Amino acid sequence: MERTAALPRPELLQVADTVAREKNIDRDEVLEAMEQAIQKAGRSKYGHEHDIRAHIDRKTGEIQLARYMEVVELIENDATQMTVSQAKRKKPDAVVGDFVIDPLPPIDFGRIGAQTAKQVIVQKVRDAERKRQYEEFKDRSGEIVNGLVKRVEFGNVVVDLGRAEALLRRDELIPREAFRTGDRVRAYIFDVREEQRGPQIFLSRTHPQFMAKLFAQEVPEIYDGIIEIKAVARDPGSRAKIAVISRDSGIDPVGACVGMRGSRVQAVVAELQGEKIDIIPWSPEPATFIVNALAPAEVAKVVLDEEANRIEVVVPDDQLSLAIGRRGQNVRLASQLTGWNIDIETEAAESERRVEEFKTRSKMFIDALDVDDVIAHLLVTEGFSSVEEVAYVPTEDLADIEGFDESVAEELQQRARTFLEEQDVRNAERSKELGMSEELSAIEGLSSGGLVKLGENGVKTLDDLADLAGDELIEILGKDSMTLDQANEIIMAARAHWFNEGEQA
Repeated sequence: MERTAALPRPELLQVADTVAREKNIDRDEVLEAMEQAIQKAGRSKYGHEHDIRAHIDRKTGEIQLARYMEVVELIENDATQMTVSQAKRKKPDAVVGDFVIDPLPPIDFGRIGAQTAKQVIVQKVRDAERKRQYEEFKDRSGEIVNGLVKRVEFGNVVVDLGRAEALLRRDELIPREAFRTGDRVRAYIFDVREEQRGPQIFLSRTHPQFMAKLFAQEVPEIYDGIIEIKAVARDPGSRAKIAVISRDSGIDPVGACVGMRGSRVQAVVAELQGEKIDIIPWSPEPATFIVNALAPAEVAKVVLDEEANRIEVVVPDDQLSLAIGRRGQNVRLASQLTGWNIDIETEAAESERRVEEFKTRSKMFIDALDVDDVIAHLLVTEGFSSVEEVAYVPTEDLADIEGFDESVAEELQQRARTFLEEQDVRNAERSKELGMSEELSAIEGLSSGGLVKLGENGVKTLDDLADLAGDELIEILGKDSMTLDQANEIIMAARAHWFNEGEQA
């Protein structure tokens, strides 16, 4: 193949500069795309089996096209390889691993070749642009951005951010909010993903952190770190709660967020289409924080169950509807804000429940321990709720109850243990009747009574228990029998033999 002198092509460099400037990508990336286009055209002309490479001189724009042949010991491909002896004819010092380069004449593209080259360049430039967009935005997740609505497709809004496009999906828009092409929009970047069709920037106006960032823009103390936003809960377009704490005892966090005559909070409300915002002082004490979170309702008393992450809140009868809120909105937002499950009841209902609970527990102690109602009432009043507690607490705890002495305490404990032993015997016989697997009784955390309940509900083998979900187990054994974590531990213990069998297999 004869070499034809390549002429300088400064116009190529001008085109590369223009494209690089318009698309905001590196000039070298544009020139590399052009090289690949010329390379493709060269392979179309001389044969796709050849290793044809193109190079554009970065100073003159001169295009150099050449065929590369690798020097090898044993030829596997005639089109791209040659032996050392063949190579030495062209390159006397050739060794294995070298390339013998044959310059080729410049290509006259023709209409189809030019079209192919253009497609390659456009595709490569687009890939480079997408890469630049991803690199620019991948670390900006969590920022608020401003953009212009480019188009609206099936309710989804495509936003022009100037150097990239972003998607504001319909479910990330505040309800009843509509945008038209050309509208300005402010949103929160909650995710940036590199997908097959290019980087996808996802925006949201319903994300809780959107409201937190808006407050940071409106309240200098938050921006400076004097006031910290500890938690946010939103019902987009309707109502929200935000918990704040001040690191400076001289600054009121709620007052600072509200602003003079409500100017700061109103600016956020206006951006969120009139969403009502409750600003709440955060507290490290869960009970205090939950009472604050249920504002504007007043709370009479709270009972925490830390194991179940649940709290019972008692409110005056006239405050019930206010505490729950329209369609349960107030209690739902308070629960999201605090991370606790909140049960609300009135003082009257709580009093009625306590009386019923008192009667039930008293009767249980009368029947199990064969005592009169005075002793049973004393035990319930002191907080005893099961026969197991009476049987296994330190004797002095019982003896300390007013009206009891050590002999009474020992007698009560003896009766409680006898009752539990007899109950275990009855439960063991019942388990045998039900055909319960012996392996089930070896699972820690299941009482003999619990085994009977499982059997009566058709759970008779390890596999039956392993197939249950945690909440199903609690439903069978009773909601006060254990926490969800404890139920899940029991189920995982029942599944252990599956993994052991798998390892042996």
